[in-house]
Amino acid sequence: MARRKLSQTQIAFIIILWIVMVVYIFLYAELNSFTIISILMSGAIVFIPIYKYLRK
Repeated sequence: MARRKLSQTQIAFIIILWIVMVVYIFLYAELNSFTIISILMSGAIVFIPIYKYLRK
């Protein structure tokens, strides 16, 4: 099955939602090594596919 192309609006919305989630975590969660690793891994899950998509 072919992937649908993402619009610039969809990409921006995904990035904004990720940033809001990270800010919420920094403000209200207990910061420990597990939290930081989770944030880094979620960033990789969000930004690597977007980078690959935009690089094409």
